[in-house]
Amino acid sequence: MYISLFFISCVAAIGFMVAGTRTIRKWLKNSFYIYGTLFALTTFGLGALTYQEHKPAIDAAFRELTAKPEMIVEAKPVLTSQFTIKDSVRLTAPLIRQLPELPRGCEITSLAMLLQYNGMDADKMTLAKQIRKNPARYAEKAGSIHFGNPHNGFVGDMSSFDNPGLGVYHEPIAELAEKYAGKRRVHDFTGKEFTEVIRQLNKKRPVWVIINATYKKLPAKEFMTWQTEDGPVQVTKREHSVLITGYDEKYVYFNDPLDRESKAPMEHFKDAWEQMGKQALTIF
Repeated sequence: MYISLFFISCVAAIGFMVAGTRTIRKWLKNSFYIYGTLFALTTFGLGALTYQEHKPAIDAAFRELTAKPEMIVEAKPVLTSQFTIKDSVRLTAPLIRQLPELPRGCEITSLAMLLQYNGMDADKMTLAKQIRKNPARYAEKAGSIHFGNPHNGFVGDMSSFDNPGLGVYHEPIAELAEKYAGKRRVHDFTGKEFTEVIRQLNKKRPVWVIINATYKKLPAKEFMTWQTEDGPVQVTKREHSVLITGYDEKYVYFNDPLDRESKAPMEHFKDAWEQMGKQALTIF
């Protein structure tokens, strides 16, 4: 009610003051100033009454305005951590052995474990047929090995050591996982830090990774250079894949398709994983 009177009084005060400055007659100038002063005092009074009338809304708006900078600062950890990281996690996933059918099928077998954990009917032999293959053939020319790039598909023979072969990296594995789980559910976070592996385990999601068969960083002599369709690529015959199922302060726990180990020291495992390109994916 008071707000309209407040604005009328404010306009009247300004009007009389302006009129007073423009008139040349002293008696009229004094009259304008007197009325302007009275309306100015009235304006202050109406302003106080207006504030009292709308005090709850004004105070709420002021609190919201002053809270915005604090809200922005607090929003950052909410976006990066919506759950508490536990000291340890142990998940139970199906343990599937790659042998005897797939001597080089560790990546496929680890994928089968991940898919079955998520309730999907995934057989390792079916996956072995479905995985994208790299058609490159093994050849030695002028002292150099020419073979396929595992980023483009499975390289060589998966079912026998009698023929040349190696394995496959994360891109074809993610592509095959999407056929079962759908593209939106497959989370390929290759290249991120190991903390992302920990985050996914805390969300009860086992993680497929590329590692090596010693579960620790390899010396340089264990790697060789192949000439591939995409140029030189460094590979190791010790390349391996497991499904990480947990961790604690000292160890990383995993399902090994060779069924040789079930855990490895955290730092050693992390170093080996990083050496193999930080390849990792899971399913939401």
